[in-house]
Amino acid sequence: MTIEVTDYKRCSLVKMDGRVDSSTGDSLLKTFEKLQDNGMYKLVFDMADVEFMSSKGWWVLIQTQKASKRYNRGELLLANVPEKIISSLDLVGMSHYFKVFDDVVSAVGFF
Repeated sequence: MTIEVTDYKRCSLVKMDGRVDSSTGDSLLKTFEKLQDNGMYKLVFDMADVEFMSSKGWWVLIQTQKASKRYNRGELLLANVPEKIISSLDLVGMSHYFKVFDDVVSAVGFF
C-alpha cells in the first residue's frame, strides 16, 4: 500500500493503491487529516488502483467529507472509481454523498 499526495493550486490529489480496510484506513485518514490541518479542504481521491473498500474505508471517506464540507470550506471528490467500488457505494447508500468523476483531470478541474 502506498499513498501519494500531489498539491495543485486549488486542491490536493491523494492516490492510493491496494485495499482500504481496517489495517490501511488509519494511514489514509491521517493523510487526509494532515492536509486539512494545513488548510487544504478541496480534495480529490484517485481510486484507480484501489482494489477493495471495507466499511472502515467508507468511514474514512465520510469523516473526510464531513470535515471538508464544514463551514463550506471544500469537498472530497472521488475519481477513477472502479465499477465494483461504485456498486459498493450504492449498496451502503452513500452514492449521493460524493461526487464521482471518470478521471482526475475533470475532478481537479471541478475546483
